[in-house]
Amino acid sequence: MKKSKLDQSRLLSPATLNNFLKENALFDSLSILGNSVEHRPIYSYTVGKGPKKILMWSQMHGNESTTTKALVEFWLYLNTPEAKQMRDACTFQMIPQLNPDGSDAYTRVNANTVDLNRDAIDLSQPESRILRELYQQFKPDYCFNLHGQRTIFAAGNSQIPATVSFLAPAADQDRTITPAREKAMKLIALANAMLQERIPGAVGRYDDGFNINCVGDYFTAKNTPTILFEAGHYPLDYKRVETKKHIFNSLVTMSQAIASDSIERVETAAYFEIPENKNHLRDIELYNLKKAPNGKPVLENNLLIQFKEVKKGNDIDFVPEIVAESEGLHGMQRINAQEHAALMNLCFDAETSKIENLTKSISLLSFHQFV
Repeated sequence: MKKSKLDQSRLLSPATLNNFLKENALFDSLSILGNSVEHRPIYSYTVGKGPKKILMWSQMHGNESTTTKALVEFWLYLNTPEAKQMRDACTFQMIPQLNPDGSDAYTRVNANTVDLNRDAIDLSQPESRILRELYQQFKPDYCFNLHGQRTIFAAGNSQIPATVSFLAPAADQDRTITPAREKAMKLIALANAMLQERIPGAVGRYDDGFNINCVGDYFTAKNTPTILFEAGHYPLDYKRVETKKHIFNSLVTMSQAIASDSIERVETAAYFEIPENKNHLRDIELYNLKKAPNGKPVLENNLLIQFKEVKKGNDIDFVPEIVAESEGLHGMQRINAQEHAALMNLCFDAETSKIENLTKSISLLSFHQFV
């Protein structure tokens, strides 16, 4: 898969997406489902003519753009001769940006500061009602709920970032494995088997605590197999170009399994072999920093840095912030301060937990250039 213009930034505004679709002769295929709080159109597109219906939506959270890029790549793929079997067996209904206002502002919530993934029962927002109306009209056999996750998540207790995570949401408080949930588990197991050949040990499984106000839980409770996709971190891939490829491959793998009726070959036990996500990772760990108790410099391990994603113009800045509590946490990049002139003479004040000119110093180092 070649790099596209959509890979230039984590920010994916509706205008940027629409321009890309126009350049690739896809925009005219869109249908308008309704409008957001700020009156932006919410689009969908349909591909295929088969009896098995798959509903996919992305950017329910506006600052989670990686799966949208993968979904657009999947749309392009569906129009190729290679995907004819899937087009003949399935009908795909896809919403690239359910939350266009949040996508433009790079916020998780919509313009009314509501988390759309906690609005499945209340249906307080126009975006939530649009998704529900499409679900009721389309009557999907499967739902794919596409999201993104922070760099803090590891695949289990390892120090490997969860590049992709999945969940087959529960349908009730008892977390019963209903027939619908079982199908979702089997599809996830198939995708995991494929991903382990590409990113071994880098797939996680979300906690399945039940919340009927979450869209995936609600649809599963309505007997529709629903899969949560989470696009996570691949080492040094802060624009998530590599992650996008793995989401794309997962979409293809699952859709092929649905099209070819090969789901039942998988055991649900394989789903539970995927380790649960843990949130013990941070972006950078600085060690061998000087500490100055009573004015006497000594070396102190360690200090953790987490990047905060901040919209700046038409791009996203990654601003380093100090993590106040570091016990039990691990940095994905470990930097020996004594090997960098910009850091070796800085003093860490344990009382204030601040390093003088830390942000400026980090920005000078080569390891900050990848963002």
